Amino acid sequence: MKDYKENIFRIIITIGAIVSSLLVLLVFFYILKESLPFFKEVSFGEYILGHNWNPLSSKPKYSFLPMILATLYISFLAILIATPLSVGCALFLSFNAKKKYSKVILSFIDMIAGIPSVIFGFLGLVILVKFLEKNLNMVTGESVLAGALLLSVMLFPYIVTGCTETFIKGKKVYYAASQSLGVSKWYTMRKIMLPYAANSIFVNMLLAFGRAIGETMAVMMVTGNSPIFPKLLGRAETIPSLIALEMGTATYKSIHYSSLYAAGLILIIIILIIQLIAYMIKQTGMRQS
Repeated sequence: MKDYKENIFRIIITIGAIVSSLLVLLVFFYILKESLPFFKEVSFGEYILGHNWNPLSSKPKYSFLPMILATLYISFLAILIATPLSVGCALFLSFNAKKKYSKVILSFIDMIAGIPSVIFGFLGLVILVKFLEKNLNMVTGESVLAGALLLSVMLFPYIVTGCTETFIKGKKVYYAASQSLGVSKWYTMRKIMLPYAANSIFVNMLLAFGRAIGETMAVMMVTGNSPIFPKLLGRAETIPSLIALEMGTATYKSIHYSSLYAAGLILIIIILIIQLIAYMIKQTGMRQS
């Protein structure tokens, strides 16, 4: 009877995995199909190396370069801000907080990930944008910096959760031995646990980076949405924001319409590359351990 139930469970899991994989492939090929007219009409040099996005002018321009750079810039800056804070929080929860308090704090941190991005965007627009505008003497607080700061808060729970799990595993392996040798807690964290968790931290950074690249609503509300080359205190527009803002106004089956699918395809390829790198690093770390 037990084997019968296990076989049913295994079949359900297998079907679920196959259906999920097929759905991902169908989405990818549908986006590819819809973007083909754009790739046939617009040269590679124009949409990757061009400088302007103006699909509605008499001489349309379809360069994704400003949006690609803005997407990577904001996401990378958000990771730089979120990672040190997240790793420090994970170390505190793993080594300094009592276990019962650590679980409660982690549950609240996980709740941050469940807050809708539009709520973050609204708070960023009302609080963060106004703060930057007032204290940095900016014409408008909508900027790359505002997007990165807001996105770093949204990425915080993802990195904290992954790093905490790794630190707890490492603590079970090394902490008792280091304590028995008279090694201080701070030395153990700095010289033993951080090198032990280095691969995991980097993998969590990459996964959070992929999450950041795909973020739409919150970033769209605080960056100003100008398709220009990004500057730290200037406006910018990410690829997800471009798609969200212009898909509703693009004429069906036009080159403009197809270009937005092409932008989505580029976004998927970037995220896929990041996920593959994260997977390779994780597999390397598992073989070494």
